[in-house]
Order: sequence, then structure tokens, then C-alpha cells
Amino acid sequence: MNIGITSYPTVGGSGAVAAELGKQLARRGHSVHFVSYRLPFRLDEFTPNLFFHEVDVTSYSLFEYPPHDLALAAKMAEVSRENRLDLLHVHYAIPHAISGLLAQQMLGSEAPKLITTLHGTDITLVGQDRSFFEITRFGILRSNGVSAVSEFLKKMTIEEFDIDRRIDAIPNFVDLSLYDRHTLRDRSQFAPNGAKILLHVSNFRPVKRVLDVVRILERVVREAPAVLLMVGEGPERASAQALARRLGVQDRVKFLGRHDRIEEIMLLADVFLLPSELESFGLSALEAMAAGVPVVGSDAGGLPEVVKHAETGFLLPVGDIEGMAARTIEILKDDEHRRSLGQAGRARAASLFNADRIVTQYENLYERVLGEARG
Repeated sequence: MNIGITSYPTVGGSGAVAAELGKQLARRGHSVHFVSYRLPFRLDEFTPNLFFHEVDVTSYSLFEYPPHDLALAAKMAEVSRENRLDLLHVHYAIPHAISGLLAQQMLGSEAPKLITTLHGTDITLVGQDRSFFEITRFGILRSNGVSAVSEFLKKMTIEEFDIDRRIDAIPNFVDLSLYDRHTLRDRSQFAPNGAKILLHVSNFRPVKRVLDVVRILERVVREAPAVLLMVGEGPERASAQALARRLGVQDRVKFLGRHDRIEEIMLLADVFLLPSELESFGLSALEAMAAGVPVVGSDAGGLPEVVKHAETGFLLPVGDIEGMAARTIEILKDDEHRRSLGQAGRARAASLFNADRIVTQYENLYERVLGEARG
């Protein structure tokens, strides 16, 4: 198949999944064309059958803001026509599905079919804004195929947007081969004197509750020597740094910024913390499980579909800092229990969320949509 993919190229779950999906599809012999305003952050190495087409957004004095959505639609149409695309697979309903629909209108009978994958904030935040509600619903209804990354997100989309069409729940996935403990780096540069390593990875938005992560560390270090690695960038970083200073744990928190090869850091951790207000799936938790790291997080959204409570980690109510800290201490003080949780997490990732299994589900979705079109 000739497949076009559009996603946000910035760091985040949707961009990571779109990039990894494209690479997996290219390895299976499909021709994959990424259309975006910048090279996605996980496409930094040459992959046969994979191509990138940059959207050029020209600024005119007439426009207060550059018309990115229109430029994207025009580029989608151009790439589709020149490469005879069978499908356009867009990640996020807003604005990508709408740009894809416009590209279809431009191409007429030559247009590729449009697949839209919902990742979370396009439904839980953007789509719930009344100014975007109708156009989000329109994009979902008019797409030729729609998927959501969890049963939770599928159910929420159907209920909140009054959707009566088919939505396939296709979870995020992980390449287990990247999480090989034989490549483990030296821990001492991050955790001297045998201290345990807590890890948090996110885009530091308020929904991730990164201040709770710092508060959990402050309680943990009362009973166990530990450091906290904070990976990512975002609006709550400065607040988290200020809180660490106020709680007197600034020397135990290391803000590492953005890292593309997250597996190298995941393999260092003893416990992964994800106390989010809401997770539509929880890709970072899955990556931790792939690395054999127990997860302590919130019992919210789609995260219980990923983390099995008391088997691969622990899920507690949103905001339960004391409970999350207690469970983290419990894990850190019992190496055998920690290893057992980690092994169960890796096994769950391998059986339910491996790349081969999930990419095949996407291929099945593509073939069904194309078959319906031929029919």
C-alpha cells in the first residue's frame, strides 16, 4: 500500500506512535509518506520505503497567523496525487482530519481514503471546547475509518460526541527489541552510592500532575535513598523546579529535558511514576513496562488497560500522593518484589502491546476501509 501519515512532529505520545507505526509499515514493504511541517522526532535515521514531505507555511501580512491547516491540506493533496496514495492516516482529529477531508475534496475521484486516529487530548480537551466541538465531530463522522488508542477513549468519544459510527480500539504499541537490559548504561552518574532511581516522562502539562511527582519523591526519601529523573519539557517544569527547592529535594531531582531515545533512560529506573489527572492510554507507562520497570500511577482513563494493578505496578486514586509514595517505598525496599512486578510488566507488554500485533491491526483497518471503498 501507499500510505500517507500526518501527525504533530513534536515530542508526545501521538507523534511517537505515528513515527513508529510509519517505520514498522515501511519495514513490511509499504510505501510510507510523512506530511508535516517538521521531521517527526523519531524519524532521525534512514529507513527504506519511508519519505518525508515538508509543509511550507508562508506568512503573508494579510494573515495574523499563518494558515497552517490550509497549507497542510494542499500538501496532502499534492503528495497524494504525485505518489498515488491509497490512504491518508492522520493522528488527531483537529486539525489533521479536517485538512485531510479538504485534500479529499480537492482530489475528487482520485482521493485516498482517510483514516483518523484519536489519541486523547483531541477528544478530552480540544474537542470539548465548544468552539471546536462541531468540527471535531464532523471530522470523526466523515473519515473513512476511525480508531482510538483505548477502549476508554473510544467509549468517551461515542458518548461525548454522540457518534453512531464504528470506531476501532487499537492500542499503542512498543518495540520490545529496543528495551534490552544488556545495553544498560552506568547508573552511578545519576544515582551515586546505590540510590534508587524514580523516573517520570511527560510533556509537563498540568494534566500530568508533575508537582505530585516531586511530592512523592519528598515522601520516599524519608525512608529510602532515591533520586528522581524528570524527562521532558513543558509549562509545569519551572513550577516543579520551584517546588523541589521549597521541599528541600532539589539536589535529588534531575531535569534532563527532552530525549528521543527514551529507552536508554527507562532501563535505568527502579520505579516509573505517572500520577496523571487523566491518561487516554499511557504510552510512557507501556514503555516502562517494556523496560521491566514497575509503574505507580493513577487509576484514571485508559491507564488501567495498560497497567495491571498489583501485578505490573500499582494504580491509586488521582491525587493520592501518600498512597503512591507508600507503594513506591514498598517496591524500593523489596528487590524481589520489584523484579517480579517488572518481569510481569514486560511479559504483558510483549503479549498484548508488541509492535507486530498492533501494526497488523492497523493493516487490517486499512484493508477493510479500502475493501469497503472497492465494494
